[in-house]
Amino acid sequence: MAAPTNRLHHRRLVLLCLFLGRLWETRASQIRYSVPEETEEGYIVGNISKDLGLELRELAERGVRIVSRGRTQLFALNPRSGSLVTAGRIDREELCAQSARCLVNFKVLVEDRVQLHGIEIEVTDINDNNPKFQVENLEVKINEIALPGTRYPLPEAVDPDVGLNSLQSYQLSPNHHFSLDVQTGDDGTISPELVLEHALDREEEAAHRLVLVASDGGEPRRSSTVHIRVTVLDTNDNAPVFAQPIYRVKVPENVPPGTRLLTVSASDPDEGTNGEVAYKFWKISEKQSRLFQLNENTGEISTAKSLDYEECAFYDMGIQAEDGGALKDRTKVLISVEDVNDNRPEVTITSLFSPVREDAPQGTVIVLFNAHDRDSGKNGQVVCSIKETLPFKLEKSVEDYYRLLTVRNLDREKTSEYNITVTATDRGTPSLSMEIHIPLHVVDVNDNPPSFSQTSYSVYLPENNLRGTSIFSVTAHDPDSNENARVVYSLAEDTIQGTPLSSYVSINSNTGVLYALRSFDYEQFRDLQMQVRASDSGDPPLSSNVSLSLFVLDQNDNMPEILYPMLPTDGSTGVELAPRSAEPGYLVTKVVAVDRDSGQNAWLSYRLLKASDPGLFTVGLHTGEVRTARALLDRDALKQSLVVAVQDHGQPPLSATISLTVAVADSIPDVLAELGSLESPASPDDSGLTLYLVVAVAAVSCVFLAFVIVLLALRLRRWHTSHLLQASGGGLAGVPTSHFVGVDGVRAFLQTYSHEVSLTADSRRSHVIFPQPNYADTLISQESCEKSEPLCTSDDSRFPIEDTPLVPQAPPNTDWRFSQAQRPGTSGSQNGDETGTWPNNQFDTEMLQAMILASASEAADGSSTLGGSAGTMGLSARYGPQFTLQHVPDYRQNVYIPGSNATLTNAAGKRDGKAPAGGNGNKKKSGKKEKK
Repeated sequence: MAAPTNRLHHRRLVLLCLFLGRLWETRASQIRYSVPEETEEGYIVGNISKDLGLELRELAERGVRIVSRGRTQLFALNPRSGSLVTAGRIDREELCAQSARCLVNFKVLVEDRVQLHGIEIEVTDINDNNPKFQVENLEVKINEIALPGTRYPLPEAVDPDVGLNSLQSYQLSPNHHFSLDVQTGDDGTISPELVLEHALDREEEAAHRLVLVASDGGEPRRSSTVHIRVTVLDTNDNAPVFAQPIYRVKVPENVPPGTRLLTVSASDPDEGTNGEVAYKFWKISEKQSRLFQLNENTGEISTAKSLDYEECAFYDMGIQAEDGGALKDRTKVLISVEDVNDNRPEVTITSLFSPVREDAPQGTVIVLFNAHDRDSGKNGQVVCSIKETLPFKLEKSVEDYYRLLTVRNLDREKTSEYNITVTATDRGTPSLSMEIHIPLHVVDVNDNPPSFSQTSYSVYLPENNLRGTSIFSVTAHDPDSNENARVVYSLAEDTIQGTPLSSYVSINSNTGVLYALRSFDYEQFRDLQMQVRASDSGDPPLSSNVSLSLFVLDQNDNMPEILYPMLPTDGSTGVELAPRSAEPGYLVTKVVAVDRDSGQNAWLSYRLLKASDPGLFTVGLHTGEVRTARALLDRDALKQSLVVAVQDHGQPPLSATISLTVAVADSIPDVLAELGSLESPASPDDSGLTLYLVVAVAAVSCVFLAFVIVLLALRLRRWHTSHLLQASGGGLAGVPTSHFVGVDGVRAFLQTYSHEVSLTADSRRSHVIFPQPNYADTLISQESCEKSEPLCTSDDSRFPIEDTPLVPQAPPNTDWRFSQAQRPGTSGSQNGDETGTWPNNQFDTEMLQAMILASASEAADGSSTLGGSAGTMGLSARYGPQFTLQHVPDYRQNVYIPGSNATLTNAAGKRDGKAPAGGNGNKKKSGKKEKK
């Protein structure tokens, strides 16, 4: 039994220690000051910074301020001195009425720490109020038969001051019949009474005048007076008597005005006017006199205005009853006002820390507020609450102060603003409540990186795109706000085939649009892998990456390439062998081709485009195999020409061709014997014609060479017989003719169209002019005229050449040039430029050479002209009626034969009176020579 008793004893000691410690902490945090009333504004009450342990600068830095509820601020903080000063005049009587101690309580808040310190200031009283009577003149009626010692109550003075400054004494002016007696009540109040010392005689003196002085004990002493007139009356035997010395009543504060509270009653046994009693207030404050009213005849006390428990809960007043004979009695009425739950709780926000960062730790104070109810008891007990779904909780701080704290981390992206509803409810019956709404803004913190809608992106771009083409657009979303949500796009550094990625693509940092910086080639690379980075502009910035694959789509931009058979480097076609004994379906060769494109663009098909014998060979559509379609016959040509086309399936399709030559022979020697005369024609259709042209050209060249030799022989013979040559004295008689004009000269004449040769008989110097070719595509024989030789003569020429002047060639005659329609050629269509150059077509060249030989034969006699009467030289049947010899250049106009004065001219030109164009300069020279 002893052990449990000791344990219980120890538990009680621990609880007592805890209680005393908590009480000590409460008292230790309470700071007390005192200040006299009626001080001027700015009166220093105390050094609050020192008592709080703060430096002067910390008052502003920590947000130290005064918080109070529902009343005018009486005190203020001086941030310069750190002192607590009065904010205005303080009237103790108005503030605390008749309370023995006047205490003013408020809180000082250290905002950054959310700490509350209690401040208690006692307002001390000064003697600033005089004792005051309710009336200034008082009439007292006393019956003349009144016995000495009879007491008559006098009105009491009221002094709102307390202590020594309150009412302390009464004094009565000296009088033979009356004296003053002061009675002290249980509550310490003093009441003056008039005592009759000697009997009165109405006949001697009907009225007496007295002065009653009420004085306090303050310094300086203050006092007030009332003038009393004592009227002596006839005999009145009995005075009124109240039924109770003290009347007590309790009334709820919510009674309406005019409600009867109680009725005081005094009885008087006298009859007549001496028995009629009248009631009136004899001791009541000015404030109470406005709240209550007294019926003088019935003694009924009722409310004149609404009562308020919160303003005053207790009223004390004196009632006097007086009969017609001026006899009086007094009683006291005590009215207690009962509290009614008629006031809703009041919530006052002391501090609001808004906005708050979303990364604020748990337990961060958001709001500090005060919740109070002016009612008392349970009616004044307030309970505050908020919704449980919110990330906040309420915690009671000091007395009726509450703190709103965070219970978990906030997320601005989910909720950027809270409208917190705090409900304050009292415990009255019925309970009253009120709500306040506290807006709270959550400040964004850069806690979210930008995010892409997909984990990866695939982009398809056709090749051969234009530079600067927009490829794709990526978008990243950042749920933060303002700068924390502004996204900047970039590409991660990388290299592709040794080249930086930035040289291939770029990205708009603001919009995320990707651009191609070059044209992509599918055959070069088929895809690009890159990382797109999205960074926000927060501090520090956050970023995220996404992979982007750029696939290049193939376009049909490459034509098929033929790998086999390979064409020879000399420009001829390859030759494939096919034995004459080959059966149908015999594999002659296979065309192998590839396409650098892919997919459908690389699907190749083969077909036979042209063939010497279309029905002899077939080509596999997909294999490219060239096979015989039938058995070979003896009548089939030895050489078969094929053109195979290879085409892809792109859009549009591209193709390539290859020319094949198939030699049909049973043995290799047969092929070699025939291949010597084979030459790849320009086209398969012209292969037979070319062979005949070669033979014709060879024959014409031989005939032309014989003609030139005969012509030169005739000209040399005439030159020997010329009289000009005889006059020269035979200086050149021993020179062979071949030294002047040889076979090489004739070849040069044919190749350059014209030479101008001028020899003089009386000159020891030769004057030979070789004009430059008139056309850029005419080749001069390197054997007959080298660059190092000034003259086209043989090595043993006897003509001095060291001082031979080179006469510039005059412009060529343009009259003989052909127009496009007049030039010779097959079917009237010719190729070549408009400058009249020698035909490039081999067939046309040979035909023109034949025409020149024919014209040279007609001019061999020296007297006939090139033109003739017909002027067609039999060529119109070949080239058409529009072609005549006037379209052929006159090669005779610039040829001078030594030893003769004959000149080859155009007879038609002479008839027309026109000089041959292009020969004017040289003709003047020849004229001078003829005169000589």
